[in-house]
Amino acid sequence: MDAFATDERLDRPGVAPGPPRALSAVRRSLTRGQTLALLAVGAGLVGWIWRDPAGLQMALSVTVPALFLACALWRLALILASRRPCRPQLSTGPLPRYTVVAALHDEAEVLPQLVENLAAFDYPADRLEGFLALEAHDHETIEAAWAADRPDWLSILIVPPGEPRTKPRALNYALTRATGRLITVYDAEDDPDPLQLREAAARFARDEAGTLACLQAPLRIRRRTHSPDASSFLDRQFAVEYAALFEVVLPGMTRLGLPFPLGGTSNHFRVDILKQVGGWDAWNVTEDADLGFRLWRAGYRLGVITRPTWETPPGGLHAWLPQRNRWMKGYMQTWGVHTRRPLSLGPRGLLALVMTLGVSLASAAVHAPSVAWVAASVLVAAVAGISPSTPIPALSVLMLGAGMAWVSALIGARRAGVPYGLGDMLQAPAYWSLLSLAFAHAAWRLVTEPFAWDKTRHRPDPEPDLPPQSHAEPLDAGPPVRLTSPHGLETVPTP
Repeated sequence: MDAFATDERLDRPGVAPGPPRALSAVRRSLTRGQTLALLAVGAGLVGWIWRDPAGLQMALSVTVPALFLACALWRLALILASRRPCRPQLSTGPLPRYTVVAALHDEAEVLPQLVENLAAFDYPADRLEGFLALEAHDHETIEAAWAADRPDWLSILIVPPGEPRTKPRALNYALTRATGRLITVYDAEDDPDPLQLREAAARFARDEAGTLACLQAPLRIRRRTHSPDASSFLDRQFAVEYAALFEVVLPGMTRLGLPFPLGGTSNHFRVDILKQVGGWDAWNVTEDADLGFRLWRAGYRLGVITRPTWETPPGGLHAWLPQRNRWMKGYMQTWGVHTRRPLSLGPRGLLALVMTLGVSLASAAVHAPSVAWVAASVLVAAVAGISPSTPIPALSVLMLGAGMAWVSALIGARRAGVPYGLGDMLQAPAYWSLLSLAFAHAAWRLVTEPFAWDKTRHRPDPEPDLPPQSHAEPLDAGPPVRLTSPHGLETVPTP
């Protein structure tokens, strides 16, 4: 059990207690260890600059390329680890009770479409329980929910007023009323594969040790060229970014036995384990990323499944930027929370934290400056008719890092069935540079409005450019087995 288990919990009436305060973003101050570490690093750098600026420059010229090389090797390791696909299996015996939750806010326009998508699940209706968790003040969405043609198992759950007014708080409220052995979360724009619940239930049933806490389904993007919010550049890059993450990075980390930041939707949990760790952190605006590492701290494992959930991209810059600001701000919160006592993550957990959240934040901070530096060096050299002043080894390592990012994106795009051509590759640095804008804005918002939730507006789907079909292998009943886990889930022999 984690050492934080005895800390004060953030109790709210009628809402799941959340994580202990030491593992919650509600605490904004640095710990003594974090403060001492920052002071030591800052003082060391100032002293080095004062005493030996040339030595510092030399050290940076070696260290920075080495870090880029490490990131390139990390991507290569994930690509190789993700090559062996997991073959999904489906049991035909009694299925566990499943709770499906969608926490919605200002989603009256898209709610009927979500209800239709959830109603398409291939799962026994008498084994399903669903909640549309709606905020008490959101009268328009509540009216739309009552008017929707909901299946009998899908109920309306009104979340009482309270702070913070965030998605994870609504999820915690639904968690207290969940009667299923398994629970999954969806967003307003989601279109999950009808067999996703069956695949997740079968995977949990095969976990004899009972340590598998969560399964993440892949998220795939279908573009909307006929939508008024469509942006060809942003939509294509967003789809490829998702493909690299959910088709390469997360499967690779799973097969290396590492934790990872969860996606905000289509994650499937054991209810008893989720309640044990306190549910979601209502004060963290990327509660999904935080929860993946909290489950690992508590001694549990994460996994992935193959049946996808289709989503639409956020749209133009006016929609993309606020969403990315929230993600960056939440990554900063999660980094701050889990570096309070980093050693308690263990070597593998700390490696995963650094190579996911740490590298994401650092790369977002330097993307635009790096692109500007390379472009300026090449242009100045071309105009002057001389070789670029940038050291060839440093430039080579930088291009190697970009090359591995391109390869990861290309492989992920092929696995997800997302178009990705040479033009998309050439435009990628411009997309990466936009992350620097989001990083700067997120850092400011972390100081001024740490718990503000930047809402992404969703619209009903027009005709998609990509059909909402799974590119995963068909589910297979697998060999005749009968496994009973400590949590009461079981599979039975194939007829």
